[in-house]
Amino acid sequence: MTVPFWAWLAVIGVILAMLAIDLFAHRRAHVIGVREAALWSAVWIAFGVAFGALIWQVYGAEFGQQYFAGYLIEKSLAVDNVFVWAIIFSYFAVPREYQHRVLFLGVVGALVFRGIFIAAGSAIIASAGWVLYLFAAFLLYTGYRMIRQRNEHMEPEKSRALKLFRRFVPMTDAFHGQRLLVRRNGVLLATPLLAVLVLVEVTDIIFAVDSIPAIFAVTDEVFLVFTANAFAILGLRAMYFLLADLMHRFIYLKVGLALVLIWVGIKMLLKIDIFYIPTPISLAVVVAILAVSIGASLLATRGQARQPLAAPVNPPFRIADPAETAELDPLWRRPVPAGKGTGRDDGSTL
Repeated sequence: MTVPFWAWLAVIGVILAMLAIDLFAHRRAHVIGVREAALWSAVWIAFGVAFGALIWQVYGAEFGQQYFAGYLIEKSLAVDNVFVWAIIFSYFAVPREYQHRVLFLGVVGALVFRGIFIAAGSAIIASAGWVLYLFAAFLLYTGYRMIRQRNEHMEPEKSRALKLFRRFVPMTDAFHGQRLLVRRNGVLLATPLLAVLVLVEVTDIIFAVDSIPAIFAVTDEVFLVFTANAFAILGLRAMYFLLADLMHRFIYLKVGLALVLIWVGIKMLLKIDIFYIPTPISLAVVVAILAVSIGASLLATRGQARQPLAAPVNPPFRIADPAETAELDPLWRRPVPAGKGTGRDDGSTL
């Protein structure tokens, strides 16, 4: 598969344009409802599917199928990531109108980090093919571990990243709107929203360690690996607002995702020296696993309504009142000490 340099630039340009549109559409903090989330989810999925159709048309069915297999794997694994975000936001009691900004910045960071991981993974595979054995073993182990820990959930208060952040970064004890940083009495402070963003980024990096080897099991083409990741990630914010309150209904999804990882690990192991499983078969198996796990989950929990996770009785941070926020110093300009004006000697100002 030969991809010209201009095609890379075009894809990156489209991604940046989509991010800009999303940022403009959500420039004001507001609670994103189910209808709006469903609409944006449909838009992002349409972009991802349209790009896959373009790949199919230009490069043929094999590469088109590889893209869709990678896109489906990344999209399905991202659902588990969405549920972790729900736990983080619930623990910190982040107001829903502030969550989109955190997710927007988190997705931008995820695109950057995953691009780095993909480039590094491709270079390692090209120079040391035996590393595929490690990738395959890692996927099999991760799938096994997910099955064993299927009923366990992340506990943000025990996160090492959060403990390190609170230890080394001075913080306020309250949310100040959508601000990530504030200045109080001349001192620059992080807000709890920045701590949430850091935790979201760390969790995505952890998930990328699983998902990047998984997509290399279905395609060796770096262009397909990157674009499948990018188009899957771009829709995560809308997916979060659509699915976060349904976390309690996807009771078998984690088992399904574990089986997907085990399947792609087996596919990678066989591909190295034994047998190449055709992409249509691999894609069909992934679709079947996800369909059964999601269908069984919804059937077993039918009749249950949307149910947001309960916030802790005593959340670790509070919401600052308007008067408190108004007393903050300008963020990027230190306040002038009393008695040290910037005017001329005659008392006039410049």
